[in-house]
Amino acid sequence: MTWLLTGGAGYIGGHVLRALRAGGRQVVVLDDLSTGLRERVSGVPLVEASLLDGDDVLAAAMARHGVTGIVHLAAKKAVAESVERPLYYFEQNVTGTVALLRAAVRTGVRHLLYSSTAAVYGASEAGLMTEDHPTVPSSPYGESKLAAEWLVRRTAEAHGMTWTALRYFNVAGAAEATLADRGVSNLLPIVLRNVERGQVTDVFGGDWPTRDGSCVRDYVHVEDLADAHRAAADGLENGLLRAGAFNVGRGTGVSVLEMLAEVERVLDRPVPHRVVGRRPGDPASVVADVSRIASTLGWKARFGLTDIVASAWDAWRPGAVG
Repeated sequence: MTWLLTGGAGYIGGHVLRALRAGGRQVVVLDDLSTGLRERVSGVPLVEASLLDGDDVLAAAMARHGVTGIVHLAAKKAVAESVERPLYYFEQNVTGTVALLRAAVRTGVRHLLYSSTAAVYGASEAGLMTEDHPTVPSSPYGESKLAAEWLVRRTAEAHGMTWTALRYFNVAGAAEATLADRGVSNLLPIVLRNVERGQVTDVFGGDWPTRDGSCVRDYVHVEDLADAHRAAADGLENGLLRAGAFNVGRGTGVSVLEMLAEVERVLDRPVPHRVVGRRPGDPASVVADVSRIASTLGWKARFGLTDIVASAWDAWRPGAVG
């Protein structure tokens, strides 16, 4: 069978592409290259198109390449931007998914693997979040991803497809320089950029109800995340998975201040920072319960925080590319 990987030229998509290919799968990438890089896609067909081009364009690409499964990563994902531009986020993440699903139904796709997010849960006073935790997103980004998750579930149920959603927690690290996260919406790339430039890093809020007053997140290495996609694709193909969502994280919370201290330790250089006001849409703590994916798919994160920071810096540092 052939898997269509939307957003396969992106940071996460490039790693997922490697994992799927390493598992012997045929893959075709669909990406509009608005944020993705062409050099991340090698050895497989690249359909340069947007989900907003409509289901006619998408269905034609699926039929041309004999697509029978979809890994849907393509989305906009900056929480703060989503607060400022909610309509844009719903258009990109919901309307685009509608077009993709229409094309999937038209071409007889059998399996759907959706890239979801821990942002669907919103704020929590609990410790670890299970997949049964209430989904009450605190940002338009989280709302758009949850709405798309609903669309995947209902479409799959109506048309006899198997499906799963992987709810990512905070993804970081890199396998190599070409695949580095060079955006500036995630904490670790922001810190690395600031260290490189000698700039101060803003910490959004110092009075959160956490152990040191800064936000707590669950950081998972992008290679572990990519392997979770490989495991989920296996489960969909062999009939082990029929429906449902899985958390993908390490099950360990790391505060912003703890992350800065780890960067200082790994890079052996200071990381100047200042505490500023809270950022709209941020929950205080988001940490995964990963027991379901471990028991069902046998997946568990292999890399720790030091591995994440070191691999991100090795891929980011000056001279790492080219």
